[in-house]
Amino acid sequence: MGGGFCIYADISLCIKFAFAKFSLSRVMIVDLDAHQGNGHERDFSADDRVYIFDMYNRDIYPQDFEARRWINKRVELRSGTLTEEYITILKKELQVSMDNFEPDLLIYNAGTDILEGDPLGRLLISEEGVKRRDEIVFEFARAQKVPIIMLTSGGYIKKSAAVIADSIINLNSKHLIELNSS
Repeated sequence: MGGGFCIYADISLCIKFAFAKFSLSRVMIVDLDAHQGNGHERDFSADDRVYIFDMYNRDIYPQDFEARRWINKRVELRSGTLTEEYITILKKELQVSMDNFEPDLLIYNAGTDILEGDPLGRLLISEEGVKRRDEIVFEFARAQKVPIIMLTSGGYIKKSAAVIADSIINLNSKHLIELNSS
């Protein structure tokens, strides 16, 4: 079910497709959009094949307390969280998730509404912080030997697209992804 600015549930559709078409038994969602991901939380509320890691600004929309019950690893941030604190928390909490769940596939919701200056996300993460965040998630997937699908989301300022592009180039330069030039 879509909600907010999401007219369709891309994460849920991706997971449903993966379960139907591939021999997967466990999927982890790493949701790093500034907003709580209540759609997929409700969609997979009774499905223990899906582990939800959601790190979000608790002070902003949607504040869906019912859906929060279905988050396996809930990391609530406050408005104004800075880059270094964000990165430190992310590393620590991803490790906790790694210790508790072994996925066959990782779905990464890479929101750029965490950027400093984004009026809807209200976090203070630098452009370099977004690149570092993406590296951490891709390194986490590599350490787990798990394929990863990165979905971009959020980002309500002009520089969001450029930050995403820079991060993808950075992931390629660090050999965490491979871009074909053809």
